Amino acid sequence: MNGRAPGFRPDIEGLRAVAVLTVLGFHAAVLRLGGGYVGVDVFFAISGFLITGLLVAELRRTGRVSLPEFYARRARRILPAAGLVLLATAVAGWALLPPLRQRDVAADVLAAAAHVGNWRFVAIRTDYLHAGDPSPLLHYWSLGVEEQFYLLWAPVLALVAFLARRRPVAVVAAVLVLGTAASFALSLYWTRTSGPLAYLSSPSRAWQFGVGGLAALAAPWAARVPRWARGVLGAAGLTAIGWATVAFTSQTPFPGTAALVPTLGAVAVLLSGAGPARTLLSWAPMRLVGRLSFAWYLWHWPILVLAEARHGPLEWPVKLALVLAAGLPAAATLWLVERPIRFSVAISAFPRRGLAIGATAVVLPLIAGLLLGTDAARGLTGGGGRVPSLAEFTAAAMSGVPGVRGPVVPAPAAARVDYGPLPGECLVAPAAVVSPPCRFGPSSGERIVLLGDSQAAQWFPAVSQIAARRGLAVEVLTKQGCPLATLTVVNPQLGREYRECAEWRTYALNRVNAWPKPTLVLAASLNAYVADPKAGWDTTLAFLKDVPVGYLRATPLPGRDVPTCVSGALADWRACQFPRATALRPDPVADRPPAGVRVLDVDDLLCPGDVCPAVIGGVLLYRDDSHLTATLTSLLAPRVEALLEQRGLLAGTGWQQVWRDDFEGSTLSTRDWLYDLGTCYPGCPAPNWGTGEVETMTADAVTVAGGRLAITPTLRDGKWTSGRIETRRADFAAPRSGTLRVEASIQLPQVGAADGAGYWPAFWMLGGALRDGYTGWPGVGELDVVEQLDGRPGVLATMHCGVYVAGPCDEPRGLGRGEQPCAACLTGFHTYRVELEAAEVRWYVDGALTQTVRADSVDAATWRAATDHGFFLILNVAMGGTMPGGPTAATVSGRPMLVDWVAVSTHANGG
Repeated sequence: MNGRAPGFRPDIEGLRAVAVLTVLGFHAAVLRLGGGYVGVDVFFAISGFLITGLLVAELRRTGRVSLPEFYARRARRILPAAGLVLLATAVAGWALLPPLRQRDVAADVLAAAAHVGNWRFVAIRTDYLHAGDPSPLLHYWSLGVEEQFYLLWAPVLALVAFLARRRPVAVVAAVLVLGTAASFALSLYWTRTSGPLAYLSSPSRAWQFGVGGLAALAAPWAARVPRWARGVLGAAGLTAIGWATVAFTSQTPFPGTAALVPTLGAVAVLLSGAGPARTLLSWAPMRLVGRLSFAWYLWHWPILVLAEARHGPLEWPVKLALVLAAGLPAAATLWLVERPIRFSVAISAFPRRGLAIGATAVVLPLIAGLLLGTDAARGLTGGGGRVPSLAEFTAAAMSGVPGVRGPVVPAPAAARVDYGPLPGECLVAPAAVVSPPCRFGPSSGERIVLLGDSQAAQWFPAVSQIAARRGLAVEVLTKQGCPLATLTVVNPQLGREYRECAEWRTYALNRVNAWPKPTLVLAASLNAYVADPKAGWDTTLAFLKDVPVGYLRATPLPGRDVPTCVSGALADWRACQFPRATALRPDPVADRPPAGVRVLDVDDLLCPGDVCPAVIGGVLLYRDDSHLTATLTSLLAPRVEALLEQRGLLAGTGWQQVWRDDFEGSTLSTRDWLYDLGTCYPGCPAPNWGTGEVETMTADAVTVAGGRLAITPTLRDGKWTSGRIETRRADFAAPRSGTLRVEASIQLPQVGAADGAGYWPAFWMLGGALRDGYTGWPGVGELDVVEQLDGRPGVLATMHCGVYVAGPCDEPRGLGRGEQPCAACLTGFHTYRVELEAAEVRWYVDGALTQTVRADSVDAATWRAATDHGFFLILNVAMGGTMPGGPTAATVSGRPMLVDWVAVSTHANGG
C-alpha cells in the first residue's frame, strides 16, 4: 500500500509544506516572516478543496453522501494525533506550570478536545497575533474551525443529495457561493469591530473552505486551460503566498480583505497543477515536510510555549531550534500513530471502528483535562490572607524585606478578577466613542474626574474612598487601550488604527471642561503605547489647563502574568520579582511636570529597590501583567489622599489621630481596654446592663486573631454568654470649636431575620462621668455609632440625653431617625462613624452621611451635659433585652461581630 488515493497530487502535499513552514517561521519569530500566520489560510483552502472534492465525487458516483463513512475518515485522519498532543500537553503542563496556569491549560485541553477551543479563546478575547503568555493549545483554534465547518458542511451535502437528485452538484455550487459570500461579508465586518471574533470564529473563516470547495468544483474546467497558462497561475499563487508571508505583520488588519491574498494564492496553486510551482512542490523534501505538516503543526507550538513559560522569553534562534526539534515527535506521530490508524484495513473496513478510535481520542484528553484542573485547584488552596494596614504595608516595603513566603491576599485565582467596584461599562470597550454616565456619590455638587485608560480605572477603589470621606462625587472617564496622550495607535482587538480612541479622547476632554468644572482631574495612562513616551502630551494637557490636574505616575510593568507566577511561588515570592530598570519606563509628565500638573507617585512603595516585588506584606500587587489589584489600590487610598493634600490638590483635612487600635497580636490590649464581665457593672446599679439582656459577659468571648477583634455570643447548656469591652480612656472629647471623630470598621454578625432573633451588636460611646458609679444615664450622654437588631437589614444610630423617661430627648427612644435600611450592612466590613462638635452630631456609613442631630433640638443645658466632656467607647454584642427581645429556639449560636480597627481623631477647626 502506498497510501495514495486515486488522483493523488504530490504538489498539494508540497503546498502543505509551504503552509506549515510559514507558520513555523512566524512562531519562531524568524526575521521577515512576520506574516507567516497566513499558512493557516493556505491550510483552510487546501482542506476545502480536498474535502469538498471527495464529497462531490462520492455524490456524483453514488448519488449520496455517507455521513458515517465521512466522519469515520475524519476521525482516523485528525483525532488520534490531535488527542495524543493534547494528552502530552496536559502532562507537561502538570509537570512544568504553576497551578493558576495549569488551571487555564486544563480548560484549554477540555475545549480543544471538544473542538470548541476557538470559541473559548474568543470568549476570553484572545488576540492571536498579540497574545502575551499564550495558551500552549492556542493553535488548536484552527482545528476547531475546521471541524465545526465539516460538522455542518457534510450534512448539507447529504441533504442536497436527498432533495436535489437531478442536479445536485449545481445546487452544491449555489449553496457554496451564497455561504462563502455571507461568511466573507461577516469576516469583513468583524475585522472592523472585533479582532478575536474575526480571526478565531468559524463563521468568519468558513469562506476560506468555501473558496477551496468552489475551486474543487471548478477544477475540471481549469484542467482544460493550456498548460503554460496554468503554470503562470501556479507561480502567481506561490508568489502571492510568499509576498503575504513577508509583507504582512501582526499589525495587518486580518483576516479582512488581506486574507484574500494567501487564500486565492493557494487556490491558484490548486487549480494550476502544472509548471514550476508543481515541480517545486512535488520535490521529495517538500512532500516529506507536507506529510509531516499536521503532526508538526500540532507539536511545535506547545513545545515553544512551555519552554518560554519555564525559562522566560527566548531569542528567535532558540525558538527556531525548538520548532525544528518539534519535527522529531512529529515524525514519530506520523509513522506510529497517524499512518497506521489512517490506512489500517481493519479499522477502515467499518465506519464504527474509525468512530470508536475518534471517540477514544476525544475522551482520553477530556479525562486528562479534568485531572489537571482538579490538581490545579488543589494547588491554589494556598492563597488568601489578611490585608495589612497601610502602616504595615509601608514598613514592609520600605524595610527592603517585603516578605518571602506564605499566603497572599488576594489569592492568585482571586487576583485575576480583582477589579474593584467599578462597573465594567465605565471602562468603555474599543468600539465605543462615548462614555456612559459613570458618576458615583452625590448627584450634585463638586466632583473628582478619573480620566485615562485602564491604568486610570485601576485607581477607582482608592479615589472613591477619598471622595466619600470628603463628600465628593467621582466621575469616571476611562477607555480600554486608549492613551490619554494625543497619539495615533493600532488597537490589537480591532486589528487596525484605533480611530475610536481619538474620538473618545476628544469627547472625554470636552466633558471634563463642561460646566461645572471638576474640583480635580486625576489622570493616568500607560506610557508604553509608542516608543517616544513624550509624544502627544502637549495637546492633551492643553485641554486641561483650566482645571486642577493630578497625574498618577505610571505604575511598574511586570511584563509577566504575576498571579500565575505567584500561584507557583508561595514558598518564595522572590521568584516573581522583576527588574526595576525595565519595569519603570520613562514618564515625561512625571519627570518634567508641565505647569499646573501635580504628580502623585507611589512607585517608591511598589518598587523600593533595584527589583520590584510581586508581593509586599502578603499583598499580591498585580492582577495580570500590568495592572494593580483593587485590594492594593484600596489599601493605598490614604497614601494617595495624603499626596493630594501635599500637592495642594485637595485641602488638608487637619485631622489628628489621637488613638487607634488595629487589634494586632493575639490578645486584646488590656492597656487600652477593660473587660465588662457578668451581668452588670460592679455594684449592679443597672442589673442586666439596664436593658434586660439575657447573656453573661465573659472575657473568653472576646478574641483577637488575624488583626481583627471578634466578640462571639455563644449558647451553652441553655445559657448565653457574650463579650463587652470598653476603652480605659474616657477623655475622648471634641476640642473647643473643633470636632471629635470616632469610627470603626465592623462586620456585623452574619445572621438574618430567621436565625438572628435577640442579636444586638453595638459600637457606642458613654459620657466619662458614668465611670463614677455608672450612674447619671442618660443625662451624661450616649452616642450609639451603630446598632443592629435581630439580624434585620437595617442599622440604628442614636443620641441619648436628658432624663430617663420622656424629657427633651424622648427617652428611652432617644434622638435620631430610628432604624434605617441597610441591606449591604449585612455582609462584609463597613466603616461606621460619628462626628461630634459644639452644634451637632453627624453619623456616617462608609463615608456617606446618614443623619444629623443638632444642638437646637434640645435645650442648651441638656446638650452641654450630654456632649461637653470626654467619652469612653464600648464594643459589645448583647443577647435579648428591651429593644430586640430575647433569642428564640431558632437563634443561631456563635456568629461573631468582627472589628478590624477603631480610631479616634480630632479636628481643631471643625469638620
